[in-house]
Parts: sequence; C-alpha cells; structure tokens
Amino acid sequence: MNYLPEPARVVQLPDGTYAYSDRLPAPVQAAAPTVVHQHIHQAPPDRTVQRMALGSGVGAGAVAAGVYFGPLLVGVLTAIAANLALLAFLAVVLTWGMVTVVRSVGGNDGRAATKAVRRARGRRR
Repeated sequence: MNYLPEPARVVQLPDGTYAYSDRLPAPVQAAAPTVVHQHIHQAPPDRTVQRMALGSGVGAGAVAAGVYFGPLLVGVLTAIAANLALLAFLAVVLTWGMVTVVRSVGGNDGRAATKAVRRARGRRR
C-alpha cells in the first residue's frame, strides 16, 4: 500500500488547540528591504489613446469609446476607400470605352478633332 497518501498528522499547539502539522505557520523571518525594478515601456500605437485616457483620469467611458470606435473607424474608412477605388476604376473604364467608340465611329471628323486637341495642348506647353 505504498501508493496511498500518508495520513495527516495532527499536533497540539501550545495554546491547547489542535492543527495539522503540514499547515503550521512558517517561522517569522526578518524582512529585508526589497528592491523593485520597474520597467516603463512605450505603449503600442493601438492602445496609446486608452492609456492616456486612463492616466488623465477621464475614466472608463473614454477607454471603452477608444476600444470600440477605434476599429470601427478603421473599418468605415476602409469601406469608403474601397468605394472610391471602385468608382475611380469605373470612371477610367467608361472613359476609355467612350474614347474607343468615338475614335472608331468618328471617321475623318474624329481624327480632325483629335488633331485640334493635340495642337491646343501643344500651344499651352
């Protein structure tokens, strides 16, 4: 029966009470002064606003707003940029298509108009 735990030992303390011997208070040791090394690091960019809000005493509302609205703002700006990129691409494709159609259908008049535009641009430079 070596696999069974050892039975708990009970001892009688000087005040007459009983206690388990494995839970006796540790002897008092002289406390040496402790040296605390504190390392202060720069906050990562995504948490800087929240830490400044906490440090200035603004409170949990500002921290929650920064945590919630920060990524939300990034998402909204990304969606706006994607929409503008799509509209710009669409404008380029439509302009290119219109120029191609005008050149192919225009005939001699289209070529003459193209020459006139090129000459007008050349005079400005």
